[in-house]
Amino acid sequence: MPATVEFIRLIPFLILPVLAKMPPLITLEEHYLSSATPDAMKGLFKEQTQFVPNVLEKLNNISSLRLSDMDKGEVTIQVVSHAAGLGSYPVNYSKSANDQVYEAVKEAKGRLAGFATAPMSQPAEAAAEFRRAVTELGFVGALVDNHDGKGGYFDGEEYDDFWAVAEELDVPVYLHPTWPSEDMAPRYQGNFDPIAANSLGSSGWGWHQDTGLHVLRLFASGLFDRRPKLKIIAGHMGEMIPFMLQRIDRLSGRWSTAQRNFTTVYRENIYVTTSGVWSLDPMRCILANTPIDHILYSIDYPFTSNEVGLAWFKELEASGLVNQEQLEAIAYKNAEKLLRIKVDDAKGNYPH
Repeated sequence: MPATVEFIRLIPFLILPVLAKMPPLITLEEHYLSSATPDAMKGLFKEQTQFVPNVLEKLNNISSLRLSDMDKGEVTIQVVSHAAGLGSYPVNYSKSANDQVYEAVKEAKGRLAGFATAPMSQPAEAAAEFRRAVTELGFVGALVDNHDGKGGYFDGEEYDDFWAVAEELDVPVYLHPTWPSEDMAPRYQGNFDPIAANSLGSSGWGWHQDTGLHVLRLFASGLFDRRPKLKIIAGHMGEMIPFMLQRIDRLSGRWSTAQRNFTTVYRENIYVTTSGVWSLDPMRCILANTPIDHILYSIDYPFTSNEVGLAWFKELEASGLVNQEQLEAIAYKNAEKLLRIKVDDAKGNYPH
């Protein structure tokens, strides 16, 4: 959004009273573009470049500019992940991207951690690169595109090795929305501006319902029976699932042969983040039906600013919806436990 609009959005929260000392903040859905990103993929971000100031500059920087922006939003540790679209390219693109993050993490001295990107259009290579990124580069999980670039999801047996890596290494997989495939795109087009069609198919709606659907497909396939310790992260306040949870649970009982019902799987295997959704209304729903230790703060940088996220977090703090212990869990303690990282590792390199 234009800078003036974003500032106006901040005004109500900048005047909120300061309560207890702000806890450290860890964020999990924070993107970049590697130096090897194909130009064709960069072209997918037309809407974002039009409406988000300096977004490409920020996507291309995983050093000083990023750390400066983190300081503005009081982010202690940022888990860096590649922007949507790379998973449909050959494995060498993912390797190059992961190697670049590895170097940035080393330079940041505790302020950054890495989520692996993987070539999900090539399941065997995706599993191998996921394993390399965790065991050799020290990454704390993976963030992968929601489909293989052609609309294929990851509930087939060809992805068993990929999910086995996640369970064996005890690291989460963040299912992240990606652009509609060529055959999916027309359903979002109509008698309106192509910009509207692009938004409806992506961050304005389609991304979120499609990622929620993917989680349900994984459940329907029996994946959580085969991999009962699997950890899946769904961003954007749970990609619509929390709001629909009761209906999903009731109707999936008609066809599911899973050993656990969906609500149980949701409460044990699914984690949700706040990324890019700056209202307390969905948070009220999540707090009512999601374990507090499965809710994690995130931003969706640089598509939204760290300052906007901080303003929302202060609104949550002032709302009375959570106590101080719960606030700290959402802010950083849940991420510390899930990802096995520590805010203490960033001390001495964090100005707040």
